[in-house]
Amino acid sequence: MAAIGPHRLHSSPPSFPVRSPPPSKIYRARTPASSASHHMDLQVQGRRRLKDFPYVSAPHRDLMVELVSTVETRLDPHLLPCTLPPDVQYYQNPTNTAHASLHIRSGHKSSPIDFILGSWLHCELPSGGALNITSLSANLNPSTDAPNFLLELIQSSPTSLILILDLPPRKDLVLHPDYLRTFYEDTQLERQRQLLEKIPEVRPYFSSSLYIRCVVSPTAILVRIESEAGGGRRMEEIVQDHVHPIAKEVLGIWLDRCASGESSVGETERAALEKRDQLVKNKTIEIDLGSSMPRLFGPEITDRVLGAIQEVFNS
Repeated sequence: MAAIGPHRLHSSPPSFPVRSPPPSKIYRARTPASSASHHMDLQVQGRRRLKDFPYVSAPHRDLMVELVSTVETRLDPHLLPCTLPPDVQYYQNPTNTAHASLHIRSGHKSSPIDFILGSWLHCELPSGGALNITSLSANLNPSTDAPNFLLELIQSSPTSLILILDLPPRKDLVLHPDYLRTFYEDTQLERQRQLLEKIPEVRPYFSSSLYIRCVVSPTAILVRIESEAGGGRRMEEIVQDHVHPIAKEVLGIWLDRCASGESSVGETERAALEKRDQLVKNKTIEIDLGSSMPRLFGPEITDRVLGAIQEVFNS
């Protein structure tokens, strides 16, 4: 789950008749300035669509907007513009019961960033409720072996929330105790998990996927929050007063200690790390998206979105 979570759900987009523009407009349509302006408009629209987080509570939205903004602000010099097509940055199913937004920015070749990925999903449930998933992940490239960043909030009702927050390791912690100490012990990540687990409404969460369980770190926060006694208002308080500051702290640790790129690797280790990273990304798509997305969006949209994600991952 190092790159995308349970909902992330290339074939080419559907073909449409192409009409030639009038002669007076041909040159303007092909000028670099016009093309750049159009591309920038798509960038702004895609980022705005992502940051809407339209189906979640105000505290949930505030959390996601702050984290996405923090990542983009801190890492902007290292990031390329998003190149996803508009119908991948936002898409919905034919019955209008499932909507999703996806925004991916790859890193410059000279930077330690592989990509950052933000997304949200809203799906109406047969029971009458709705499933809302918001996520933010940031992956580093093989120039460094530092951990990645992963945040996902899965809400199936106003009183039920699953939180996944982790810096997934990219090395075997048994074989590399210095790695464990540098990124997990010295940063006191365990303290953040313990703070959250003191809340009465918080219980451990165990993913049904054994693969997911083996790729997270020993300090991973995987919890289920149930606030039935206090209702939706209590859930909003927990997100605002506890989840938000803890997620902000963990992201800050990742930005300061991992995204700096100071942990460099040699050529031999780099090749092994590159292979591992690619396997994790491929497996994530297979497990998280291969089964769930076709049911929500159908094969055509699934192929288009997964193809675009795969293209970014392989670039």
